[in-house]
Amino acid sequence: MVNRRNRTKVLVGSIYAGLGLVALIVARLLGPLGPPRAVLIWFLFTVAYVALEWWSVEVNDRLLQSPGNMVALTAGVYFALLPDGNPVLAMALMGAVGPLVPEDIRGRRIFQPAANFGQLAVTGAVVGFLIDLMLNGVVLAPGPVPFGLVLGVATVGAVAAFAYSTVNFAFVRTAVRVVYGARNILPWSSMGRLASAHVLMGFLGGLLGQLLLVEEQVLPLILLVYVIGHLALSSYSQLREAHESSLRGFVKTLEARDLYTRGHTERVAFFCQLIGEELGFTGTQLERIRWAALIHDLGKLAVPAEVIGKRGRLDGEEFRQLRVQAHRVEDALAEVDFLRPMVQLASGFHPHGPREDYGQKGHRHVRQPTLEMQVLGVADAFDAMTSSRRYRMSMGQEAAFAEMRADPSPLFDEDVIAALERALDRIGQRYGPARIQEEEADDDRALADQGARE
Repeated sequence: MVNRRNRTKVLVGSIYAGLGLVALIVARLLGPLGPPRAVLIWFLFTVAYVALEWWSVEVNDRLLQSPGNMVALTAGVYFALLPDGNPVLAMALMGAVGPLVPEDIRGRRIFQPAANFGQLAVTGAVVGFLIDLMLNGVVLAPGPVPFGLVLGVATVGAVAAFAYSTVNFAFVRTAVRVVYGARNILPWSSMGRLASAHVLMGFLGGLLGQLLLVEEQVLPLILLVYVIGHLALSSYSQLREAHESSLRGFVKTLEARDLYTRGHTERVAFFCQLIGEELGFTGTQLERIRWAALIHDLGKLAVPAEVIGKRGRLDGEEFRQLRVQAHRVEDALAEVDFLRPMVQLASGFHPHGPREDYGQKGHRHVRQPTLEMQVLGVADAFDAMTSSRRYRMSMGQEAAFAEMRADPSPLFDEDVIAALERALDRIGQRYGPARIQEEEADDDRALADQGARE
């Protein structure tokens, strides 16, 4: 598996690097970079671009971003408006020298810088050509610049930023999917918000590019704008990491108390992701349901240990006690802003009595479960049935699907069940007794290896 992934990395890196070289050759054939003074400006832009790329922050799983696109778009607009300037070569060259970051040097990586070189060089060349095409014939004459022209050039920067993000996103998404596969990457969320931020940066880049052409003394001010953009992205990344760390801490706490839940929440989250992808969920929807899956059993933290550890099925009073205590935890979690939507989902998906709503005190009440509740309900039930419990053995995958289809609960929607079936067939994975035996054997081998080392 590792060797196959390494071969895939080499192949993808080689293809991307080859495309980058072709982009640079074509860009150079369109003409020189510009007059000597413009080369110095390009150098300063490139230094800023490289520095920002070195300080890129993770805004989604394996998706790094920086205000470097604002630098590239400032340069693109500047060279497009400059007489004898070549924005295609300026942006392609900038992308080509920017991808090598400290982590690549320390880790002696080859795939990442090769792939980044190709995708950024191609993206720069494509967007540079687009800017040159949209600004063809536009000349900033000496003296005051009409407001309409300023706004028009800035809008070109915004359009180019959207194109830049789209092309770059397509390259990154393709590489990550091909190399790492669906299970090894978390869904990318808030892409609309991030794209909007990049469009705004492009608008600013359009303003800064024409401003620099009129007055070069504003260059220090332009660099300050880049720093502010970096701080904004860094704050977003830190907040996202804090949310993820909180969820991981919750899961570890629950697993430490109830060993039978070890791996359960991660599997339920994975099944939710598979179903959501089959049903066409957006990245934000996938993240929300994944987070709901990770916290859906946190109510157990308030349940007495003798109830959690009981080997048989719970009687009516024990089940009522479990419900009451669990929902107290959920009510407390709902006070946390970023968790509230996930708590509403997680608290409402459990099967209830025929006269109960889906949702609890302090949360949204609905007579019928929502689609997201159905996804979480099917994923949780499937993992519960195909895993061993204290009071019963696991059942096979087909038996689990048959039992859900026979259950009259509105949680077990046929379309959702079928989506999970298709997804598991697509990735070639099966769950049930055979899978559990393999995992137990892996655990035994790991314990034996640990004992040998000790």
